[in-house]
Amino acid sequence: MAVFTEVTKAQANDLMQALNLGQLTALRGIEGGIENTNYFATTDQGEYVLTLFERLTREQLPFYLYLMKHLAGRGIPVPDPAANRDGDILHTVSGKPAAVVNKLAGKSQLQPQAVHCAAVGGMLARMHLAGADFNRSQPNLRGLPWWNETVPVVLPYLDEAQATLLRSELAYQNHIASGAAYAALPQGPVHADLFRDNVMFDGEQLTGFFDFYFAGVDTWLFDLAVCLNDWCIDLPTGVHDAERAQAMVRAYNQVRPLSAAERELLPALLRAGALRFWISRLWDYHLPREASMLKPHDPAHFERVLRARVNHPVLASGLV
Repeated sequence: MAVFTEVTKAQANDLMQALNLGQLTALRGIEGGIENTNYFATTDQGEYVLTLFERLTREQLPFYLYLMKHLAGRGIPVPDPAANRDGDILHTVSGKPAAVVNKLAGKSQLQPQAVHCAAVGGMLARMHLAGADFNRSQPNLRGLPWWNETVPVVLPYLDEAQATLLRSELAYQNHIASGAAYAALPQGPVHADLFRDNVMFDGEQLTGFFDFYFAGVDTWLFDLAVCLNDWCIDLPTGVHDAERAQAMVRAYNQVRPLSAAERELLPALLRAGALRFWISRLWDYHLPREASMLKPHDPAHFERVLRARVNHPVLASGLV
């Protein structure tokens, strides 16, 4: 959530008025993240988040915005895009496509315990089921085809050991994706980026999932693996935390029981989740874009997570 495009208070106020959200009283750029321009916009009616989309196109954006509307309508606590008098939820600010959503209550839990991981697991399963009949489809734009395109771009920046790991893991994931077990994995809309800072809590109560702009149709197991790789590891080392992982997977499994194919491929998809974010962080770190408040994440973190997942596979039998 960096600031690539500066928005004036007058521009923001005009949009809030058009959306019947009240008179703007404060506008503040949001730090963190690296894809879009984001502001907190406060009006005399409430608090909102204004997003200007820097990479996603007008053709791609309806999937994300209507997915949020669909999930909100099914009782999943997610931001609900605001519509103008014509019913449009995709707007324009400073020549960029834009959206305004309600600001969720609570704050991110950056040092989660088992109770928080269980809440995420249960809500993630509810979200998957709620999105199963969503009538739009768009692939995960940071899925395997993107990995295959991007790895050659980042390889020149790596040392020999890193390059060897990256090439071998990409080959492994292409092999997994071509197999019958992978083809049997249940699919649907996924968040694909549900890290600790994309979930809100009030104490131990989960109050919302947000930042759906990496969402797409993919395997539900990949979504769960991404969560396990962030919520259920020791951040400094990347080492698996069994207690938190059990809490998350068991809560998920109670709502939507994992299939045989999902249980079989959990170790492989944990590796896939780590690979995806290692590649994207290498790309953002070595080929950055200019932006106010932009702070690229350290790619070494997901290199450690991937090595841990390769060297110490986590089996579903130890979690469910």
